[in-house]
Amino acid sequence: MVRRKGAPLVRAAAGAAGTAALSATLSAALGFAPARDVPPAGKACWATHYGPMRAGARTASGQLFDNSRYTAATSLSRRPQLPFGTRVKVTNVANGRSLTVRITDRGAFAWTRASPKCLDLTDRAFARLGGVLDPDAGLITVREKVLRGVKRP
Repeated sequence: MVRRKGAPLVRAAAGAAGTAALSATLSAALGFAPARDVPPAGKACWATHYGPMRAGARTASGQLFDNSRYTAATSLSRRPQLPFGTRVKVTNVANGRSLTVRITDRGAFAWTRASPKCLDLTDRAFARLGGVLDPDAGLITVREKVLRGVKRP
């Protein structure tokens, strides 16, 4: 094939299936997070805790952050995105403790098979589930279940 001036170096695969296959191949080769950033249904994932935050910090929803409430952040890249106000039941796989948190924030983390992080919990919620508030050991394996979504305006 002769390359004309301005023509692409690589011929793109035709159709949506070809584009999806090319995208998946490049993502896997380059180590990017998968396009669908959601833990598989019924599978466990990791929950971490915020840790220290300055007083008066605002969450992505605009609310004041309060580390003593039962709230959480989900990934910015999660698809589909959980709306603010969504209630999620979180269960610690190791000890069976569970509680309901409300989504008030977004995190810059992504779910991947190598690092299956799904939620960032407030310190109070994390401790209630049995987590150790230590930055080096600050993750627990949980299952999440969306209880109620919020209608968007």
